[in-house]
Amino acid sequence: MRAPLLTFKRARALRRKMTLPEAILWRRIRRGQLAGLQFRRQHPIGPYILDFFCAASRVALEIDGAAHDSEVQFEHDQRRDAWLASEGIQVLRVAAAEILRDESLDHVLSHIAQVAAPSTAFGGPPPPQAGEEP
Repeated sequence: MRAPLLTFKRARALRRKMTLPEAILWRRIRRGQLAGLQFRRQHPIGPYILDFFCAASRVALEIDGAAHDSEVQFEHDQRRDAWLASEGIQVLRVAAAEILRDESLDHVLSHIAQVAAPSTAFGGPPPPQAGEEP
């Protein structure tokens, strides 16, 4: 779903002033560094701006700092996650504190790669249709 023009402008501004946890994570996942996955930062979709988005796997990464601890913000996050799920986007929430701790960052990256990696449950992609090249 295409985002409104104002959402695009807000996303552009957010890219210029990322939080420290966002900047640390972006440095580790940009340019396919994490299992070859391509992420976009501050990606607008519908009325929302996703911290990070992997279009190939339709996974959104949301970095939750202290602001997400309030009841009002929790309810907003629930509505937002439900809307994104209705659009086929899985939301993976990561605590900002986990990114800031060196000893847990590798675990966070491993979990992201596991969630966002293409599914191989059936041994790979489906076979080509009749008349298609493999």
